Amino acid sequence: PKRVELHMAKPSEPPVPPVRQLENSHHSPTNQPLHLDLKPPPPPQPTPAEVQARSQDVTDTNHNYPIRMTDTAREPGMKPPLLPVHIEKPVSDFGYVGIDAILEQMRRKAMKQGFEFNIMMVGQSGLGKSTLINTLFKSKVSRKSVQPASEERIPKTIEIKTVTHDIEEKGVRMKLTVIDTPGFGDHINNENCWQPIMKFINDQYEKYLQEEININRKKRIPDSRVHCCLYFIPATGHSLRPLDIEFMRRLSKVVNIVPVIAKADTLTLDERDYFKQRIRADLQSNGIDVYPQKEFDEDAEDRLLNEKIREMIPFAVVGSDQEYQVNGRRILGRKTKWGTIEVENTGHCEFAYLRDLLIRTHMQNIKDITSSIHFEAYRVRRLNEGNTLSNGLSDKDLTSNEM
Repeated sequence: PKRVELHMAKPSEPPVPPVRQLENSHHSPTNQPLHLDLKPPPPPQPTPAEVQARSQDVTDTNHNYPIRMTDTAREPGMKPPLLPVHIEKPVSDFGYVGIDAILEQMRRKAMKQGFEFNIMMVGQSGLGKSTLINTLFKSKVSRKSVQPASEERIPKTIEIKTVTHDIEEKGVRMKLTVIDTPGFGDHINNENCWQPIMKFINDQYEKYLQEEININRKKRIPDSRVHCCLYFIPATGHSLRPLDIEFMRRLSKVVNIVPVIAKADTLTLDERDYFKQRIRADLQSNGIDVYPQKEFDEDAEDRLLNEKIREMIPFAVVGSDQEYQVNGRRILGRKTKWGTIEVENTGHCEFAYLRDLLIRTHMQNIKDITSSIHFEAYRVRRLNEGNTLSNGLSDKDLTSNEM
């Protein structure tokens, strides 16, 4: 017979639960006759610390293999571990330098400095020059709007009057100077009436040139040069007058001229088309090159765009600063008995094309041509005059040569 040993727990130690005793003595032969209908206890649940240790062991032993979601142990109260996310940068960023950022730098600088634009209006009285310039900028910017007079007399000689405004739109600031020429073409004898205007334009070039050649010149030279000249042609329906031809022939060499047919609503559509054809023929036959000039087209794209503009010259425009309601829309127009002429409707007049040319598409180009072509020609002539003066010629000789 086998000897049965009984292990008794010491009093100092806590007693072992009966289930544990049965479990420890399950393989003992002496306990075989004892039949107890006890279900096996459920396996002990591992603690969170043990689960974490086991997962750490698995990670350490299988570190050469990728981690899958099915490989990690999940417990009811535990969140699944976060997998590392790798974000790959596009390959194109490797060769990126950032040269295109210069455009944003130029934009910020230009926004801080603001812009300058100087526009001259030339034409006889009663052609709607002040109304048109107010319509262009949708503001009271004309001289008559700023300096109203109960009755304005026609001056005996041509006067040059300027009005300057600071205009801001969507954070863009512009210093607008409107130059008016009252008295032009209003006299019986209009001989040499272009001379005061020519002198004013050259005086602005001279003022800018003197600022340039100073030893201690300003960081930013104020630009009072005339960038554009709007020449108003009366809607006669025939052809250009000798005064119109003489003025544009002389001044087209020193300033950008944009001819417009004033109050074009007084002409029928057929009369307007015929009048425009006659004016273009007169300009070509007299060698008058108005803006945009063909010789200054920079590339094929500019040439294509400018050709469309040259086909519309002169612009048949209607100006109005009166607002009306048409079909629920606010418009600028002229109300008549038979309807309302919408100023910005290209089916009624060509004001919208003129506005796009002067402001929205070609304003910077107009300024560039003024600086690089017209002012440069004046600067070269003046520097040559300085060399001639040093050789003994007088100012009178130079004046006669200019004429």
